[in-house]
Amino acid sequence: MKRTIIIFSVVVALLLTLPLGAQRRKNQITTSGSTTVLPIAQAAAEAYMDKYPNINISVRGGGSGVGVAALQNGTVDIANSSRPMKSKEIASCKSKGINPSAYAIANDGIAMVVHPSNTVTNLSVAQIRDIYTAKIKNWNQVGGPNMPIVIISRDVASGTFEVFNEKALKGGKVDGTAQMLASNNAVVTTVASTPGAIGYAGLGYVNKDIKVIKVANVMPTEDTVKNASYPLSRKLYMFTSGKAKGEIGKFIAFIQSDEGQELVKKQGFISLK
Repeated sequence: MKRTIIIFSVVVALLLTLPLGAQRRKNQITTSGSTTVLPIAQAAAEAYMDKYPNINISVRGGGSGVGVAALQNGTVDIANSSRPMKSKEIASCKSKGINPSAYAIANDGIAMVVHPSNTVTNLSVAQIRDIYTAKIKNWNQVGGPNMPIVIISRDVASGTFEVFNEKALKGGKVDGTAQMLASNNAVVTTVASTPGAIGYAGLGYVNKDIKVIKVANVMPTEDTVKNASYPLSRKLYMFTSGKAKGEIGKFIAFIQSDEGQELVKKQGFISLK
């Protein structure tokens, strides 16, 4: 009996010396990052916890950059991101002993959206760039009404902003008059209430209150996003420290499974297959 008590005491003592996160790792998963990925992560977490009641999954937003920074600092298990990790972020991770692994969980297209009353139905990539850099300031310059253009953009912590900057602006600087908003919902809400506005958001946030326009004569659909003929196509990711193992690996595998991909589609995004 004494031997058993001693062994038990040693085990307890060792557990108490571990960081809280290490003690809870087996049954708790923490995620944060992209507001675009947020509804997918939330829906998947709810479904996964229903299947496995002993698992607790925490999902937070904040932007892709916030999620990647949290992974670097070791405060989350999964960083949700609407863009690939930057080379400087990878280097920063490795300098802290973290070797990031990327897992694609969905396809998405960045939808260009305007107020429903706007008669414009298509913009070229060059026209979008000229609008966001304020070379084009009135809708009548692109075949629309005589109305000043109100530029709505995501903030710089957003992965959606990063992809938009790369694919549409091609490094051009967003004009200083632009409203830089912190979420897809904020962009959609603002565009819906502003007749002269233009904005962009992940497909899962598109609703009847806004109008999606073509980009280079291509509409963002399942086919055009999957074959990348839509110019603003992208993948959505989850990043982990090293290869995803244990419950973290099982959770990501669940999202990538047929069941998980059905949840992706229910959230308005496009499945991997």
